[in-house]
Amino acid sequence: MNDRYDADDAARGAAPYELVGYDEYGQPVYRQIPAQQAPQPSYDPYAQQGYGYDPYPAGTREPRSYDAYDAYGTGGQQPATPAYDPYGSPAPYDTYGTSAPDTSAPYDPYGQAAGGQHHRVAEQTAHIPQQAGPGGTTAPREPEAPGPRAAPGEPDGGDEQFAFVEEPDADSEDVIDWLAFTENRTERREEARRRARGRAIALLVVLALVAVSGAGYLWYAGKLPGLSSSGTENGTATPVGAQKRDVIVVHLHNTGKAGTSTALLVDNTTTKQGTTVLLPNSLALSGDDGSTTTLAESVDDDGASGTREELDTVLGTSIQGTWRLDTPYLQNLVDLVGNIDVDTDADVPDPDAGKKGSAPLVHRGRAQTLSGRMAVAYATYRASGESQNAQLERFGQVMRGVLRKLSSEPAAATTTVRTLAQILDPPLTDKDLGTFLAGLADLAKGGDYRTALLPVRADGTLSAATGDSVVKDVLGGTAKSPDAGSAVRVSVQNATGVKDDTEKARVVLLNGGFTFLEGGTASGARTTSQVLYADAADKADAAEVAKTLGLPAGSVAKGTVSSGADVSVVLGGDYRPASS
Repeated sequence: MNDRYDADDAARGAAPYELVGYDEYGQPVYRQIPAQQAPQPSYDPYAQQGYGYDPYPAGTREPRSYDAYDAYGTGGQQPATPAYDPYGSPAPYDTYGTSAPDTSAPYDPYGQAAGGQHHRVAEQTAHIPQQAGPGGTTAPREPEAPGPRAAPGEPDGGDEQFAFVEEPDADSEDVIDWLAFTENRTERREEARRRARGRAIALLVVLALVAVSGAGYLWYAGKLPGLSSSGTENGTATPVGAQKRDVIVVHLHNTGKAGTSTALLVDNTTTKQGTTVLLPNSLALSGDDGSTTTLAESVDDDGASGTREELDTVLGTSIQGTWRLDTPYLQNLVDLVGNIDVDTDADVPDPDAGKKGSAPLVHRGRAQTLSGRMAVAYATYRASGESQNAQLERFGQVMRGVLRKLSSEPAAATTTVRTLAQILDPPLTDKDLGTFLAGLADLAKGGDYRTALLPVRADGTLSAATGDSVVKDVLGGTAKSPDAGSAVRVSVQNATGVKDDTEKARVVLLNGGFTFLEGGTASGARTTSQVLYADAADKADAAEVAKTLGLPAGSVAKGTVSSGADVSVVLGGDYRPASS
């Protein structure tokens, strides 16, 4: 321990001290006055002295060697007198109640034993009470007031009464560390709980927003169950007849080969449902004069407006316009929308191929990409032995593929229609057709589009089941087929090799009260004519037809009859028109 300045040292005759400076903590530092010097009452290094003043008179200064461990320049001399005790304690105790160090032993400021490699300082340094030694780190403490003095001869135990020795306890450090660890772990748990609650709240908010957005979209689109504009998923809450529909009839004219294909494009704005209704060519229609004709004949003979009115009468619907689509325009339309994807059901040969056995133009398979030329070939293809309905369904596939690729924006769809440079039948305009097709395109892309074939009987009339499934539910009309007993329907096929014979037979049959049905031209000429009937009840009608056409009675026979006809006639080389 460092020697301290004690007032009792003076009482014991210790050598006086003098102030030599201040340490790094700003506390005064004292030293003992050497024995060979005369005692001075006090030393003031800052006292005003005369110029040339020498505190060491001549002859008293001794040469001293510099010692790196002599922090206060004492010159390595060690006085034998004990340290000065300001409190005059009779026993050599320090301020903590322990025995004072032996002042006769050399003082080592760095705790080294006497006789080490370094010289000892000649003078001891003292500090004011409660001041740490030179190298210590203890903060200064205020000096305590001296207690009552003990009687002479009695031990002075005042310092022992106030000596509180704080011994380090390892257990207390462990307790502090454990408390800190427990507190940190609790805080981490609380922080984890707060973060989990925050994440849960954020997730609930996101789910709520998604649910509200989804419900809003379904409500806006009219697909929310119980709240759709039509009242139910299928719109049955609104009466079928009261539902609003936009209908356009489209006639596909095959310019390469004779024949037409007809379909109705229906946009039910009430139920948000689009439909393509395929109409067979054998569908029986009523002419203006009350005669019965077929759809194929009406398209060729009565024109756009006449056919539209006859369809309105039979189907009980209201058609807003007619779109005549020749095969070259269909090819351009498919190319404009950037090809179409169709699930094809047959391999279609190339109509421009020079020889048989060449690779097909369209392959059978799912999601076949068709160009304009391929789409026309597929839409008009009818294999040998197939009914007209098979070819009609292929045409419906192509139309749906076009709608799925067409723009849903009315302006863009109108531009596409105008690019075709078609001359439309009044009252339909480019803008009307473009806007109508854009609405259907939106439904086709959203999956709200279907294709339905209008089923007809062999005589071309509609059944009650047909009226419920298509005419009533899709078109919102009532079927009104012509009276089946009004006239005998006769299909005529020309095999004479003379084109005009068909027209002459038509005139004769109409004048005889029969309904004429176009049967086309046979692939090869025949020498004899035939009059065929399917039911025994129609045998008499067949005989009457043969008589009207001037054919022999032996030409009447039971056989296969064309669709929609009661009697089929094949004109051969023995046919002689009445006008010839």
